[in-house]
Amino acid sequence: MSAEPAPETSTAPEIKIFGRWSTKGIQISDSGLRKYISLKPVIIPHTFGRHEHRRFGKEKVPIVERFINRLMTPGWASRRSQSARQAGLITGKKSTAIRIARSAFEIIHLRTGQNPIQILIQAIENAAPREETTRISYGGISYHTACDVAPLRRIDLALRFISESIWRRSFSTIESAEEVIADELIAAASADSRSNAVRRREEKERMALSAR
Repeated sequence: MSAEPAPETSTAPEIKIFGRWSTKGIQISDSGLRKYISLKPVIIPHTFGRHEHRRFGKEKVPIVERFINRLMTPGWASRRSQSARQAGLITGKKSTAIRIARSAFEIIHLRTGQNPIQILIQAIENAAPREETTRISYGGISYHTACDVAPLRRIDLALRFISESIWRRSFSTIESAEEVIADELIAAASADSRSNAVRRREEKERMALSAR
């Protein structure tokens, strides 16, 4: 009796971001953010705005693409430094922003020896505030009170704080845009006080504490 042939096994290559960085094994220690950080593997983080007309569609966008989109925030072109302008950072050109982010990830890997996606996740966790203040009007009197921050807003605020910190770091420096991004992500990932994003989170939580 002849032996049955062995079942075929799939040999499809693993999809990695930028063709280099795997999303397998990435740890998200903040359980409140785990559901809203998409680690969907894509080669090029560009979904062409398919989430735009869907409610809460941002949570399905890969987190690397959300970070790149935040770097392209309009309105900063006339205020940013000469070094950032020459590097092409925050110009509204997605291809340029993707190229800069790819180079920044390479620098992060060379400096830390870790997966740069893991560094990005840690930076977001450390820059995401858990509390903030909201304005309440009652009987003609307005006052601020503390409130919890929704998980999706926590990620939005963290990405905003990180991108604004990158913009501020670009002033009066000879470093390229890629080096500035790498410096800020590494500092935020280690909760270093040199990171303006971490300081912004601490300031927001301190204001919420005083408004309780």
